[in-house]
Amino acid sequence: MGRITDTVKTILIINIIFFIGSLTLGDAAYNLFALWFPKNSSFQIWQLLTHMFMHGSAGHIFFNMFALYMFGSHLEHTIGQNKFLFIYFSAGLGAVAFQILFTYFQFMPGYQAYMDAGLSDAEVIKFIEDALAKGRFSVYPQIPQEVTNTMITSYQTPMVGASGAIFGVLAAFAVLYPNLPLYIMFIPIPIKAKYLIGGYFLLDLYAGITGQAILGPSNVAHWAHIGGAVLGFIIMWYWKKNSFNQNRWN
Repeated sequence: MGRITDTVKTILIINIIFFIGSLTLGDAAYNLFALWFPKNSSFQIWQLLTHMFMHGSAGHIFFNMFALYMFGSHLEHTIGQNKFLFIYFSAGLGAVAFQILFTYFQFMPGYQAYMDAGLSDAEVIKFIEDALAKGRFSVYPQIPQEVTNTMITSYQTPMVGASGAIFGVLAAFAVLYPNLPLYIMFIPIPIKAKYLIGGYFLLDLYAGITGQAILGPSNVAHWAHIGGAVLGFIIMWYWKKNSFNQNRWN
């Protein structure tokens, strides 16, 4: 889709540096820069930003960066650097908001059950930390094990990846070029951007609601994708509707 823009190139390089660094530092890098659940002792405020540059595998970073290259450069050519950066990081933060809210919904039933059983906030967190350290736990009376498992999983699972920001870019692209024909591998038929990107969004929405992924691995942060896409769509729809002069932002 044309020459890679300077902004997209810089984001690509930063992501690659972070990925190489995470391979070198291992768990220490994820403890510092992945986004942990706010009640987790590893949570730090800078993780709201740094998690966007962390990835869990070579395949994870490849597909995110490939999408950024294919759609990001074209989008930046059209709307300019400042608008592009605004969409990218707003979508990334929107992804954070959606995913943390979803995680809270998973975490709170177990947390509240243990609070109702007489534990304090500090005691609940200690219970979780001890369970993680020992690899086992004793369920309190009348608290289902599944509720406890969900609470612990929500507490200990970090969020990494640029996917939320990328989905914001994809949604903005679909708003600007809804009828642009796109091709995907193994399907030699062009599909309009609004259908291809919109369809992918609906698959994520289905997976987020049901917990059953149709495409891709089951550990994907679907609500982060949804949050990023919603922010990207709203921002670009607003700009397009009001026809902001590009020079106002550059």
